Amino acid sequence: MTAPPRPAPSTGRTAVRLAVVPTPQPPLEPRPALRLVQPGRSVPRPVPRPGPRPRTGPAARDEFGPVLCGRADLPPVGEVARRLVTMALEALTGRRPLAQLQPLTTVGVYAAMSAGRRPRWCAEGNAPVIVGRLRVCEPVDGVAEISAVAHRNGRAHAVAARLEGIDGRWRCTALQIG
Repeated sequence: MTAPPRPAPSTGRTAVRLAVVPTPQPPLEPRPALRLVQPGRSVPRPVPRPGPRPRTGPAARDEFGPVLCGRADLPPVGEVARRLVTMALEALTGRRPLAQLQPLTTVGVYAAMSAGRRPRWCAEGNAPVIVGRLRVCEPVDGVAEISAVAHRNGRAHAVAARLEGIDGRWRCTALQIG
């Protein structure tokens, strides 16, 4: 047991003392991680990380097909990204021929845009589309991921694209407009 605290001689206050009190509970053990998955559903897969790109250089140029380029062999990505997003939105709103996008996109992206499906906000009205702030992230050398905000009729819409350096220029390999 502890003795009652004595008053301090000069101030008349009691001194503060620390007392360790044993708890009757067992020691804490690490709990397993909580699973935030509904019963009957599978566990979500981890987010894929970009891996290394195929080799480039003189040895790769001897082969047929597209050659992947590094950042040093490509023009500034910001200018190309803004032009691509603007042209894609103008093509979807009907202000520009879709064929003008073909040199900037891969076959798959161009085919998807040619299929005729487009967001409802692109099809309605004839107000111009204004591309706002553009963000660029380069996860791997020769790859750029773009996000932008497009404004039309007082509303904001998200645009995302992936550009890869192919044959000395940036080409859009994925485009998502929301």
